[in-house]
Amino acid sequence: MIDPARLRALPTDPGVYLFRDGEGEILYIGKAKSLRTRVRSYFRSDPGRGIRVRELARRAESVDTIVVGSEAEALLLESNLIKEHQPRFNIRLRDDKRYPYIKVTVREPFPRVLVTRRIRDDGARYFGPFTRVGPMRQALEVVKRLYTVRSCRYDLPGEAPPRPCLDYHIGQCKAPCVGLQSEADYRGMIDEILRVLEGDTGDLRAEVETRMEEAAADLRFEEAARHRDVLEGLEVIARDQRVERVEGGDQDILGIARDGASGAGVVLRVRKGTLLGRETHDFSGISEESDAELLGTFATRYYLGRGESGIRELPAEILLPLEVPDAGLLEEVLSDAAGRRVRIHVPLRGEKRRLVELASTNARHLVEDRATTADGTLDRADHLLYELQDRLDLNVVPRFIVCFDISHTQGTEVVASAVAFENGEPRKALYRHMKIRGEWGNDDYRSMAEAVERYLARRLHEGAPLPELVAVDGGKGQLSAVLPVLSKLGVEEVHLAALAKRDEEVFLPGRPDPVRIPRRDPVLRLLQRLRNEAHRFAVSYNRKLRGKRTIRSELGEIPGIGPSRQRALLTRFGSLRGILRAGPDEVARVPGFSGVLAHRVCTYLAESLPSEPDRAE
Repeated sequence: MIDPARLRALPTDPGVYLFRDGEGEILYIGKAKSLRTRVRSYFRSDPGRGIRVRELARRAESVDTIVVGSEAEALLLESNLIKEHQPRFNIRLRDDKRYPYIKVTVREPFPRVLVTRRIRDDGARYFGPFTRVGPMRQALEVVKRLYTVRSCRYDLPGEAPPRPCLDYHIGQCKAPCVGLQSEADYRGMIDEILRVLEGDTGDLRAEVETRMEEAAADLRFEEAARHRDVLEGLEVIARDQRVERVEGGDQDILGIARDGASGAGVVLRVRKGTLLGRETHDFSGISEESDAELLGTFATRYYLGRGESGIRELPAEILLPLEVPDAGLLEEVLSDAAGRRVRIHVPLRGEKRRLVELASTNARHLVEDRATTADGTLDRADHLLYELQDRLDLNVVPRFIVCFDISHTQGTEVVASAVAFENGEPRKALYRHMKIRGEWGNDDYRSMAEAVERYLARRLHEGAPLPELVAVDGGKGQLSAVLPVLSKLGVEEVHLAALAKRDEEVFLPGRPDPVRIPRRDPVLRLLQRLRNEAHRFAVSYNRKLRGKRTIRSELGEIPGIGPSRQRALLTRFGSLRGILRAGPDEVARVPGFSGVLAHRVCTYLAESLPSEPDRAE
């Protein structure tokens, strides 16, 4: 709680205030015409205050203030500070930066279908922009369910791997890379995909509807549901390819929609009477915000957080669905920054009102899409793996990843772990741990090379699919040690990466500088999850071996008990305490033990082990 004397001493000037918790972390940033009046309002005993405000007041231990010359300056400073610090109690606004497109590389002998946010003059076919990422991913899901288009980046047919990747084994590709699908057959499939992406979905819709009805009639409801999802994706493709023309000049039209604590905002960009594009944004933490407050925050953060390039692109008019706080102030700031009049207007009728309703409809569709895809209709794992492929510049989508780690106790009990992830999730049936056979001591590099070689050699011997990506815990040293192993085994198509824990860097072969991924990026979190799982699995195995060695060393102190008899006792009774509980008669029944030797063992353990605590009745 903030000292009331501190609240009374706050300035009455306009400015920005920053609430901090006991550890100095910024909880909330706001602006005020009068700092003293606004900040003190958070601590009044008003039963009508929302949960978020009450919780903020409870956690706040201090408040910093920055006095500025006017409300307009406060508005600009607030926007910049929120963008920099992203406090947890402020509305969280996330945008898509650029519009995503679906790209078909038609000039390649075996074209690929992929997502991009950059249009290049490379002869490829681009479809979009898809203004909502969810529907665009749905469109790709349709393509993947209906066609076995390749996801790798090999320059076929000249550059090709020696064997098919995991996509072939799970039925998502017919392996044209190794000649299992002809170029003519593949090209025919691509021609169908192009027609679908162009919006010509009528024939395909009829075919899918027939399949759905047949599956439902045969009580194959899961299959019918998959066909239903395909139909929804086809409708998205057809709808998002339309281009609208409207009357008027240069305008931005804003719309919002909400669902509980989350919501969406849409900006329609009209230039010279043509609707050029739609930007989408996600909200969270908005359960206690009114529609007017949400829209006002959206407009302020959208325009004031875009930098000078965004200011230069400002239209002459911004249309809103309802009146918002500080609209006049925002209009003043934008007009001054643009060097011309920027009008903020709430139309009540006519064509402009229709545009505002169109923006709100788009936002509503976006919220509905989010709710629909929340149950797993959208393959988020695929999206994450495609992002990982882009970040590490891999030739194939890394659906099968194996991560290795080494653990030892001062050069003894050296063990390795290999944890496997398929489609972004652990596949524990493929986990392996192994004792390192070489006498390398604490040389992690040679131990890592041995572990990777043994794992991959076994996969080759069994004819099992190889991982698309091998990740090793470490840096350049581990990377350099493992790279010759891939050449030795003839599996150069397997990609290799080293994960350095200290600065969260990713080292790749042939690159002098590491790849740095933002710490909040889901791709880095996936790699960290891999590394942590490998570390956990290795350490647990090392501890198990170390525990057995300690027990055996205790038994080794007994005259006549060598390694073979130690193993026999531990196999039969599990622990020293278990041997003692069994008693001399049971120990004597173990092969290789006489009655005299059994009494010697139990007498030694009774004297050396601490007594067990009494158990409460």
